[in-house]
Amino acid sequence: MGKDVLKAPPGVGSGRRGALALLGTLALAGCARRWPAGLDVDTSISAASQDSRVRFIVLHYTDGDDRASLRTLSAGDVSAHYLVSDERTGAGRVRVYNLVPEDRNAWHAGESSWFGRTALNNASIGIEITNEGPLPGGNGQAPDWQAYSEAQIRAVILLVRDIARRHGIRPENIVGHSDIAPQRKIDPGPLFPWRRLAQDGLGRWYDETAAQAAGARFVATGLPDAAWIQEQLTRVGYAVPRSGVYDPATVRVIAAFQMHYRPARYDGVADAETAAILSVLPGESE
Repeated sequence: MGKDVLKAPPGVGSGRRGALALLGTLALAGCARRWPAGLDVDTSISAASQDSRVRFIVLHYTDGDDRASLRTLSAGDVSAHYLVSDERTGAGRVRVYNLVPEDRNAWHAGESSWFGRTALNNASIGIEITNEGPLPGGNGQAPDWQAYSEAQIRAVILLVRDIARRHGIRPENIVGHSDIAPQRKIDPGPLFPWRRLAQDGLGRWYDETAAQAAGARFVATGLPDAAWIQEQLTRVGYAVPRSGVYDPATVRVIAAFQMHYRPARYDGVADAETAAILSVLPGESE
């Protein structure tokens, strides 16, 4: 999400109470379909040639606390299918809110693109995580970032695993908001544990040994040019200019890529390590 949209609408009551009322309404909307009177519909036969409309899981942070996040996501002009809150429920767990049924669009992705597909709201499940995001740094230094709690990460893993299994979502299509909208978004940020999710079979990662070897080759032989970097970013899913130069838009895409796959430094500079990871990262699977 982002601070630009976390504004509490006027007249909204307490966040928890308003969200719970909305959840009750959504539960009623999720009941079995009722056909119009006078229409005889037979649902006993189900076609073999079908699959889920959902192709992507998009992860976000809320840029706010639980109360502000619930108010915005339930009554504002943005929404998500799920909110993984920081509200403790006991036994090391946090509460997960299902705010939008999975068979309906949530307004979470906005202007977005992944592997050439645009406007991802109608093909994705959006998961927001309560988190303040970047925190002001002292003395003009770069911002710190709020860490995700272990309970939140465990909940995210369980939720993503379940959604991916039910909808048949491929690993490379489990992404962050910054991956699908790198020109305007930075969530879920550099502290989100993409590598850990990939180790659990949830999301895409790269062969780290092969990347180290490729990095050494690039150091020895020189870095590829901007056109190659742009080509490789496109191959692995990112929408990037094909200008052949390191224009500002390309730098932002490189930074988004680094934040996902090399979060220790995400300055947008296409160094040997970045090129190496790009060279070994799998593209779109069949």
